[in-house]
Amino acid sequence: MGLTSDEVLALAVLSAVLLFAGTVWLWPRLARRGLRAVSGRVALLLGTQVALFAAVGLAANQSFGFYASWADLFGQEKDQGVVVDHLPDGSPLKVVDSRRVPGAGGALPQAGGRIQRVDIVGRTTHIASPAYVYLPPEYFQPRYRTHRFPTAVVLTGYPGTASALVEKLRYPSTALELARAGRAKPMILVMLRPTVAPPRDTECVDIPGGPQTESFFAKDLPDALRTHYRVAEKPGGLGIIGNSTGGYCALKIALHHPGVYAAGAGLSAYYKAPIDATTGDLFQGDKALRNRADLRWYLAHEPAPDTSLLVSSSKQGETNYKDTLRFIERVEGTGRTRISSIILESGGHNFNTWRREIPAALEWMSGRLIGP
Repeated sequence: MGLTSDEVLALAVLSAVLLFAGTVWLWPRLARRGLRAVSGRVALLLGTQVALFAAVGLAANQSFGFYASWADLFGQEKDQGVVVDHLPDGSPLKVVDSRRVPGAGGALPQAGGRIQRVDIVGRTTHIASPAYVYLPPEYFQPRYRTHRFPTAVVLTGYPGTASALVEKLRYPSTALELARAGRAKPMILVMLRPTVAPPRDTECVDIPGGPQTESFFAKDLPDALRTHYRVAEKPGGLGIIGNSTGGYCALKIALHHPGVYAAGAGLSAYYKAPIDATTGDLFQGDKALRNRADLRWYLAHEPAPDTSLLVSSSKQGETNYKDTLRFIERVEGTGRTRISSIILESGGHNFNTWRREIPAALEWMSGRLIGP
């Protein structure tokens, strides 16, 4: 059973409940002196505590997607995610499998769309990353066979898992519901982690002598999508959205590459790349690169790009609230870059908050991308 499976979480909760009940039931028998009685009390208390902490930890991991597998949890995942060759057939994108959209109904893709798991290799950066691609029902319908669809790249936080975008944040099913209700255009969604060189958090920076993560998202990923899918090729057909670290990446890439991404949405984003144990030295002493990664500095010192941005926060529960207000003010001062916001009264830095924001964010994104 996988680390993120509901069965593992249910087993942990059941174990904690049974051990608690056992402690209450057996305590009178162990309420005496002697090594045996004391050892029994210690064992019951320790077992109950371990089971309780395991249940809480597993529930938190389910909600936030910190670790994807047992190997990831215990530090055994060492794959750096960087390759030197392309896929065997020379294509930068390969479909691994295909499945239905959760809760969509209908066995045919023309009715409920499809989610494809793909492997992507950057032609210039040689970065390899798995991803999930949601194709709306219209993509398979005869009347749309010549149409190119607006496309949104969707990024997780750090460390995050791409599958959480499908199963926990429910991006594909939300996009499908919005399109059926006429609130959004049918869109292709390309869902992946910003952590394309795990376990390092590259913050979507082109690191000197290291992974060229920003270039992967700005050039290689759009090129790979155009080779395999009917994505909109004209300027204005591609957007990018993310939460937390993915939100910072989305805003930065939209600001730095307005000719590629017509819109960027940062849910619970921050506005400056951190430097910590997970990132290492991102800038290698390059002050210009460090300044470029600071979004407020960039807006104050570089020509304002012609792009649309969306930011979100909450008055209670999010630490980025004041920074978000300052960022909005800075963007408004450019007179060229457009800014919108979602501000909740309360909501923490978690999946529940982002699920409340995603429908409005996708509707906003749809209104800023060209498409059928």
